[in-house]
Amino acid sequence: MKKNEILADAPLVNRVANSSLITINLEEFYPSKEFITFDIKDFLFQGLILKEKDFRTALKELDWSQYEDKIVLLYCSTDAILPVWSYMLVSAYLAPLTDQIFQGNKTDFLKHHYKQTIADMDLSIHAEKRVVIKGCSDKEVPPSAYLDLTKSLQPFAQSIMYGEPCSTVPIFKRPRKLKK
Repeated sequence: MKKNEILADAPLVNRVANSSLITINLEEFYPSKEFITFDIKDFLFQGLILKEKDFRTALKELDWSQYEDKIVLLYCSTDAILPVWSYMLVSAYLAPLTDQIFQGNKTDFLKHHYKQTIADMDLSIHAEKRVVIKGCSDKEVPPSAYLDLTKSLQPFAQSIMYGEPCSTVPIFKRPRKLKK
């Protein structure tokens, strides 16, 4: 009997599915709400100067419904020097419409979001487990999220790998304890 004939009769076994690997996909924690920006520049005189009365009037007349139940990224795209209260005032209008107002851009928001999400995870459930942090996401998962997750998993996991369960890059492996 030839080797190929033996293999043809053997049942196919998915060793990856049957392994004890735990996969964490950071993409699953990507925010579900839509992002929308609020650029204070659009409410400044010549895009640079905040005139309080004009600013307050423009905010009062704005149709705020477009921001409802979205992640609002509040920023100023020019080098205007703005008083802190200008961000506070915009936030006061937005607060009844959304619970997610962030001062900064989308990249900064995602870094903050993932840092908070990972900090809130109970990673002790992965104690002494082999963990794969899934790579190649279709959504914008910042590199800092992978760093934060690795750092947070290290005290618990037996090993940490990056990639797909069928093809991983080793990142961390806890030394084996010697039995007495």
